Amino acid sequence: MELVMVGAGRLATNLAIALHEKGNRVLAVFSRTQVAAATLADRVGATATAEIDALPCHADAFILALKDDALPGVIARLARHRTDAVFLHTAGSVPMRVFLPHAQHYGVLYPMQTFSKERLVDFARVPFFIEGSDDRALQVARQIASSLSSEVRPMSSDERRYLHLAAVFACNFSNHCYALAAEILQRHGLPFSVMQSLVEETVEKVATLSPREAQTGPAVRYDEQVMNAQLQLLSELPTARRVYEVMSQSIHQLATTND
Repeated sequence: MELVMVGAGRLATNLAIALHEKGNRVLAVFSRTQVAAATLADRVGATATAEIDALPCHADAFILALKDDALPGVIARLARHRTDAVFLHTAGSVPMRVFLPHAQHYGVLYPMQTFSKERLVDFARVPFFIEGSDDRALQVARQIASSLSSEVRPMSSDERRYLHLAAVFACNFSNHCYALAAEILQRHGLPFSVMQSLVEETVEKVATLSPREAQTGPAVRYDEQVMNAQLQLLSELPTARRVYEVMSQSIHQLATTND
């Protein structure tokens, strides 16, 4: 397929490179800065531009991988002279109707994964959730997603916002806990690598057990002696202390709530 990538951030970089490697042709890359656009464009043999009006008028799809709040303004400009184009955004929490009233054929191409420019993702293991305003847009979204992954599911905007919310807890909040753990270790001259085996086992357990069944630690049994001692150790880290208190209460509440 011939594609235009609108964005050059973490998701856009991973997606453009993966699509290019699967034989799709990325015609152009847009970013607010020419340097960012050129950096990605050079990797996929595309034209780079920091001007929306300089993008091609014709492509099989325009893929918008941008910050959520940037989408409305970019869509209004991008769709102005491309009335027959298919537009797809990649945001988990933005409804498909963000394209209205500017586009006729539009949809969502949401890969549920965490992305970094420094570490390219294997999309074969990434679930894609797609949506389309009509059969044409849905088919284009499906074709793009299926070229990268075998797990492609239609999902409405309303359902997807809860999926994205759950992903924030499962990924973003979990990673923040890793960051807090790393800060505690660093303060006492220990590397975060000592946590590697524990982190891996925590992830592997929920492949066979429910997260609720896999939960361990002092908060499950509400061991106040251990918890109070650990809260004392966090006296110099007030934010981490508050997180510890709220998380412990939530863990114990869930552990003692009947299904």
